[in-house]
Amino acid sequence: MTASARVGGRRPQICVDDIVRVGRELGMAALSVKAVAAELGVTATALYRYVEGRRGLERLVGESILADLDLHDTPGHDIERHLLSFALQLRAFTLTHPGMARYLQLLFPRGDGGRRLLTAEVEALVRRGYSPDAAVVLSGAVASLTIAVAASEEHGVAAEREDAGDLDRERQAAIAGLAVDEQLAAAHVALPPVHRQEYVRLLLTGAIRGLVQAAPPGRPVTRIIADLATTGEGL
Repeated sequence: MTASARVGGRRPQICVDDIVRVGRELGMAALSVKAVAAELGVTATALYRYVEGRRGLERLVGESILADLDLHDTPGHDIERHLLSFALQLRAFTLTHPGMARYLQLLFPRGDGGRRLLTAEVEALVRRGYSPDAAVVLSGAVASLTIAVAASEEHGVAAEREDAGDLDRERQAAIAGLAVDEQLAAAHVALPPVHRQEYVRLLLTGAIRGLVQAAPPGRPVTRIIADLATTGEGL
């Protein structure tokens, strides 16, 4: 019996599936123990019998949502194109589910959904010549960057929604601030207009290109770390 099937004055009975269903309906951005309990018509204490606090609720619902993401791997793609495709798929999915970026930034993978995605990506990189440990490092770096970009975009969208006029005034003030510096003003005028989607793609492409250069197939993880550490010596 679910929360919707009450009998007389009896306390509603719930199960984990009910919690997941309501949690997904609320979405990760609005998810809380209090909100889910209210929707189910139970107390927060009753909910704690099924989830380990707020983090447990986030994990339960978040991993359920991640289970909907199926990463497509085009066999003919080289490493750079594959990683860019992986990043763009992850970004699109994250932006489609507000609140997921914050969930993924905290810790990844946290459960079955995240482990399934990581396993799929590691296998795709192993097929392209990487050892499993190097594949974990490379895919993790690309995922972390992508999630951070998506989180920034989500924050901007939320700000636009809350007060687009105020945000636009801030943008105009920032542009006006550039104008007082001769060098920055000239550089700003010379920049070509780039849409957000195109900018994100360029940013991810550049970052992935650098990561693949630092971590090509066959290079041991210890060597990758040592080479990068050497570059930063003395800073």
